[in-house]
Amino acid sequence: MSNKLQWINDELNNLRQQGLYNNIRTIGSPQGAWIIVDGKRVLNFCSNNYLGLANDPRLRDASKKAIDQFGAGPAAVRTIAGTLTIHRELETRLAKFKGAEATIAFQSGFTSNLGTISALVGKEDVIFSDELNHASIIDGSRLSGAKIVRYAHNDANALEEVIKKESGYRRALIISDGVFSMDGDIAPLPDLVAVAERHDILLMMDDAHGEGVLGHGGRGIVDHFKMHGRVDIEIGTLSKAFGVVGGYVAGKKEIVEWLNQRGRPFLFSSALTAADTAACIAGVEILESSTELVDRLWDNARYFKSEMKRLGFDTGKSETPITPVMLGEAALAQKFSRALFDNGVFGMAIGYPTVPQGKARIRVMISAAHAREDLDRGLEVFAKVGKELGVISNQ
Repeated sequence: MSNKLQWINDELNNLRQQGLYNNIRTIGSPQGAWIIVDGKRVLNFCSNNYLGLANDPRLRDASKKAIDQFGAGPAAVRTIAGTLTIHRELETRLAKFKGAEATIAFQSGFTSNLGTISALVGKEDVIFSDELNHASIIDGSRLSGAKIVRYAHNDANALEEVIKKESGYRRALIISDGVFSMDGDIAPLPDLVAVAERHDILLMMDDAHGEGVLGHGGRGIVDHFKMHGRVDIEIGTLSKAFGVVGGYVAGKKEIVEWLNQRGRPFLFSSALTAADTAACIAGVEILESSTELVDRLWDNARYFKSEMKRLGFDTGKSETPITPVMLGEAALAQKFSRALFDNGVFGMAIGYPTVPQGKARIRVMISAAHAREDLDRGLEVFAKVGKELGVISNQ
């Protein structure tokens, strides 16, 4: 008798044998420096909650008030009956915060990329994409039907070379992450802008890991490099530094207007809930009012990274609070992760296909929510596990 699902079972077994099977742990508490994971209280080094806003009482209160005013769900897509006054308020506030002409809110950073890329280019066009761009950029590019030309990571000269080799296209789009989520390095934005302007090509930056991290008060990579008005499209997420959920596109007003008409997730998927939207507005207000959380994030990151290097760990080429602890093989990374958890630290292993084969790691996400004693406890456990597994010296 045939078993049409046997191939899935075979593939799952292969993942387990290679140490690539993703064991999904379950959270039983709000996000914070310490959380309950699978019933155990552990130090949280995993979440993207850069500024500790995910459980901030100001965001929680804003969500509760919005539910009382607007209800639990939007009940429609934005273009039919789902655009609330609070959505327009968020978009206006985000445009001001980012120093952009306009913004449009989507359901996530992922759908922001899917909707934007496919609305701007099609089968007669070409996309020049950094080889380490996020999966949502890759999927959005594939969905568009445009020709995809990859260029060497963070290499503006390589970008220029591949542009010169292409011809016969209708429109072109350059796309890069701002901060690369696995390695924590920063795109050379001024160089990318120079190439885009020389060739009169649209430039799109995904700033998911730059918002709340780079720039004055977390205004992102464009502010960090003082490139306002010279980047056509910025993709943002509201699920990391802002601590909520959702995404947005900031940039030229014509592009935002076009996405209101042709951004498919905007047209065909229900709007952000009022609760999420209100919490995001509260997050913007907090970042507008003070740089305290961003400053604390960077203080924590500098301390933790310097101490990890002193212990002998390889933290890659990170320039941001993202701290990859490079281990190589996926099986070792999973073993390391389990040992961390046994010692009260939540640090998940990341392997292929999220990162290349042989580049498995524990990616530590430092937060403004961490106190110095939290970081010291984490360093102590990393040192213990690293010595036990032979990753660092016992000396």
